[in-house]
Amino acid sequence: MTAPVHLTDQGFDAFMQQNPFVVVDFWAEWCGPCKAIAPIIEDLAKKYDGRVTFAKVDADTNPKKIMQFGIMGIPTLLFFKAGKLVDTVVGALPRTALEARIAKHLT
Repeated sequence: MTAPVHLTDQGFDAFMQQNPFVVVDFWAEWCGPCKAIAPIIEDLAKKYDGRVTFAKVDADTNPKKIMQFGIMGIPTLLFFKAGKLVDTVVGALPRTALEARIAKHLT
């Protein structure tokens, strides 16, 4: 998929089971740093199409997953491999740092 998929609390778990490597961006409309990394996430979704699936979860409308993963600040990126959480990034990292985190899990 060349663009991030918008997930909700209801469809989250099934989506994780259907995709081998997923990066989920927990964000909110009012969050400045979330808006700052949004274009980076969009670009990475295109660059890693076929290898990494990117998803976005609106933190304001999906409280179950926020609570389940103990998310205290946004943006928070969660990395899932085979449905299991393998990495977490809190805050807006530069593109190079995000790509390094992704590359670490592609091997």
